[in-house]
Amino acid sequence: MAFLGNDAINRVNLHYGVQAFAQSAGGIFILAFLLKAGLSIPATLLTFAAILTGRFMMRPATLPLAKRWGLKPMVIIGALGVACQYPLLPLVHGLGWPLAALCLVSALGEVFYWASYHAYFSVLGDAQHRGQQVGAREALVSIIGVVAPLAGGWALVTVGPGPSFAAVGLIQALSVLPLLGAPNVAIAAVAPSAFRSAWPGIMLQVVDGWLGACFYYFWQIALFVSLGRSLTAYGGAMALAALVGALSGLALGRHIDLGHGRRAVLIAYGVTAMVILMRAASVGSPWLAVAANALGPLVGAMVAAAMMTVFYNLGQSAPCPLRFQIAAEGGWDIGCLAGMLTAAGLVALGYSLAIPLLLGLAGAAASIWLLWKHYPKV
Repeated sequence: MAFLGNDAINRVNLHYGVQAFAQSAGGIFILAFLLKAGLSIPATLLTFAAILTGRFMMRPATLPLAKRWGLKPMVIIGALGVACQYPLLPLVHGLGWPLAALCLVSALGEVFYWASYHAYFSVLGDAQHRGQQVGAREALVSIIGVVAPLAGGWALVTVGPGPSFAAVGLIQALSVLPLLGAPNVAIAAVAPSAFRSAWPGIMLQVVDGWLGACFYYFWQIALFVSLGRSLTAYGGAMALAALVGALSGLALGRHIDLGHGRRAVLIAYGVTAMVILMRAASVGSPWLAVAANALGPLVGAMVAAAMMTVFYNLGQSAPCPLRFQIAAEGGWDIGCLAGMLTAAGLVALGYSLAIPLLLGLAGAAASIWLLWKHYPKV
């Protein structure tokens, strides 16, 4: 297993695994908790849209700090910033200052974290093993996802939101420990044409952001509503889903590294389209919704292996990996924001929750079209 020989990327994957535990135990409950706190579905979607807007506006300010400190401190600061959002959640009871504070803190933490993390991963990884390194990460996330949602749902109902989200925030903060022994990566003071060369990555991320809004975030709301707004049932559905996806990403990643990228793209997004149709048909039916949700990690692992292999290699070969990620992450925010606003408008107008889910089909088709040219014909 040569792809496991890179100590730096192993540390980054271990960090991501701990971060994923916090995400699966607390992060996946954020939209559901906001609904429980009294927000309507459109208001919940607009809250997420506000976080995306804040991320987009603040992102350019991270570049001067990265040039001074390097990438590793930025990832660590971002991970700690994301941890700070969780103690704010129990304070939210409808519209008010706690919700505004949550939007600001979430946007600030994520704007430090995600672009820096992806740039860090792309630089430290190996292009010839990229598919398997991404697949190993996603397999770890899927395994963690079996336990964490059950723990999160049980804790929210049994001990309450305050202690539960405080514990999640602590776990998120502890995710920085594996990074302490990892190398830092310097950022060039000047990188000519860095943002102009990022257009392929920007377009990939715009489409992926739209798909994420429909397939991942809006589905969380549709699933929660279909399960009678039960936090424990929602957590159980997420845990069941993780069982399905634990090994799929690693297998597809090896398939990509062996030169079958185009086939992997068709498989990944073909399955995505199938699951979108299943999810749209399941709205309002608890058992069908659980079954449709069970295939989510399978899709996530496949799409990550097919899309992120190209994306990380583009970032590694860019004049500046961080500038590439800043531009591309801005594209993701735009795509996801457009999807969220569209979904909020459709729900406010009284359309079925199935309609925003079906809009994800456009994202799947566009992803195939964009990724096809990046993989060689064999």
